[in-house]
Amino acid sequence: MQWTSILAIYFLIWVLSAFVMLPWGIRTHEELGMEKVPGQADSAPGNFRPWRVIVRASILAAVLTGLFTLNYQYRWIGVSDLDVTRLAS
Repeated sequence: MQWTSILAIYFLIWVLSAFVMLPWGIRTHEELGMEKVPGQADSAPGNFRPWRVIVRASILAAVLTGLFTLNYQYRWIGVSDLDVTRLAS
């Protein structure tokens, strides 16, 4: 597999990982005991830390991309292993 393909796969997995990591550890102003700004949504985060999300997403994406690349190289799970029609019979 070419390094550009691995980079593209990493980027796609990173975006998905970032969306998965967004809600982890987030608390509202009410949960933190902070005062809300007038007009603020009740669900607005009070402790959002974007760098923490970026680091977590990068680590998760690196691990998942590594597993994907190793699976591509060693063929641990193939298309025939994912055939769900075989399970019904």
